Amino acid sequence: MSEKFDIQEYMTKGVERIVADALRSTLKNPRESAFMLKFASASKKASAKRAEAGKNGEHIPPFLIASITSSCNLHCAGCYSRCNNATVDSEPVEQMSSDEWRAVFEEADSLGVSFILLAGGEPLLRKDVIEAAGRIKNILFPVFTNGTFIGDAYLDLFDKNRNLVPVLSIEGDRDTTDTRRGKGVYDKLTEAMDAMKKRGIIFGASVTVTTENIAEVTSDAFIESLRDKGCKLVLYVEFVPVTDESKELAPGDKEREFLRNSISGNRVKYDDLVFVSFPGDEKSSGGCIAAGRGFFHINSHGGAEPCPFSPYSDINVRKTSVREALKSKLFTVLREGEYLNDDHEGGCVLFEKRAEVERILAVSQQACV
Repeated sequence: MSEKFDIQEYMTKGVERIVADALRSTLKNPRESAFMLKFASASKKASAKRAEAGKNGEHIPPFLIASITSSCNLHCAGCYSRCNNATVDSEPVEQMSSDEWRAVFEEADSLGVSFILLAGGEPLLRKDVIEAAGRIKNILFPVFTNGTFIGDAYLDLFDKNRNLVPVLSIEGDRDTTDTRRGKGVYDKLTEAMDAMKKRGIIFGASVTVTTENIAEVTSDAFIESLRDKGCKLVLYVEFVPVTDESKELAPGDKEREFLRNSISGNRVKYDDLVFVSFPGDEKSSGGCIAAGRGFFHINSHGGAEPCPFSPYSDINVRKTSVREALKSKLFTVLREGEYLNDDHEGGCVLFEKRAEVERILAVSQQACV
């Protein structure tokens, strides 16, 4: 009989590796290295909090994804957020305020969350929320941005608050990036990278991996081009198909194996860079880590969701707490059932099982009536 998989131990080791890699990558940057040493200490304390909560039967994940705005200035081809109507052109008035987000960040800090990924829409449209995040020094905030709003004001903010780490979305070379994101976006990205390198600001790159660009974005040429620009983090995000026509772009088992081997090799070859994949190797992590197993998502209106790719919620942090949101009926059923463990064709197991997730949500909402 095989041992029961320990998600808490798995995620803790993952956090420790990321922190260790980040420390190593900042050794030549005194300000970043000083911050990372402090963060490493805070991360250990956060891990202890999560472990203590686990002893009491309460699971606190180390990661939270916060979509702080529904608005975006770009129309990227195949954007899952726009296809789910989670992203729009204008700023809806009912979105969470900076004070509400600050309360979420502070509670997450008290619970032992180590990383909060700020997303959107385009998060740099919410400078008020980014500033609030900068004040929570125990948490590292990767800011996932299309890079088009990075100017002097944001450079000053990132320079002052080293817990804010801009992560720029790029698809490959100029042609590949501009084809998906719009003409001229690649040049704006590289200009922003040059400006951050000049100031010694640590930044990363987020790459959407498809069957078409996987060879390019794992190549030495691509990695070295980012490295030369000053990039210290490369995050690979597997493409999630939102239409039947785009299914062929989603990485399957063959591509995931290729990506896993490429990342393993690149961690040795480029030891001054941090490589992370999302959702990563679900087989080795005991299945999908959404719904609070390893992370969860809060949308711009406060709804707690299993994952950005699974935009369903039965609880809102505006009306309750982050702690209670993690105990929601939807999250509990998904974690305790087999929904997160099954194999899937590509992209996201919960996206493929959205009919079942909708059924669980309907039952949960009926129970609350």
